[in-house]
Amino acid sequence: MRTKTFAAAALLVAASLTLTACGSGDDGDKPVAVVSEEAGSDKAATVLDKPFEKPDLVLTDTQGKKYDLRKETAGKPTLIYFGYTHCPDVCPLTMNNIAVAKKQLPKAEQDELRVVFVTTDPKRDTSAELGKWLKGIDSRFVGLTGDFATIQAGARTLGISIEPTRKDKNGKLISEHGTQVVAFSPKTDGGYVLYGEDADVDDYTKDLPKIIKGENP
Repeated sequence: MRTKTFAAAALLVAASLTLTACGSGDDGDKPVAVVSEEAGSDKAATVLDKPFEKPDLVLTDTQGKKYDLRKETAGKPTLIYFGYTHCPDVCPLTMNNIAVAKKQLPKAEQDELRVVFVTTDPKRDTSAELGKWLKGIDSRFVGLTGDFATIQAGARTLGISIEPTRKDKNGKLISEHGTQVVAFSPKTDGGYVLYGEDADVDDYTKDLPKIIKGENP
């Protein structure tokens, strides 16, 4: 697996520089998707020298129930991604890549893995909407929604920037969000591996067996 080690402070800055702007209109026009990344960032995974703490988030899941992220995923290999269901490209691609890779795992390891999708567009992504969208990808994935400020603060602890959904000059809805996937160890609950949006099915397929065990990919 392609890996690179960074100092945590430097990584925090780098991660916050990566935003994807996705927009969709109701007029059937082609969605807007603008991606800007840190120059020279061509690695699928970054192994951190100092893991992130898991965000202290209590949100609402697809069943409309409270979901305490730290409590529910404690001691479990966990992947966390911040995105939204109306995203035309990066979000569904990322989640589908993980879903396909997950299916290659033995059933026992599939049951151990937690994949958490936290919406960056809570006004549109209700519990029901999240549940419907994730059902088409992997019904075992956890979808979370809630107060935007709370979600934004949680993402920030991982160096991931998200902005409120807004309209551009053409009236199309634009959402900007970091595209990183953070993997958390079942041994320490620390976020010790970070994936960029260029991570593909093969990357996750090769890495997930090690992440399940809390090993470096």
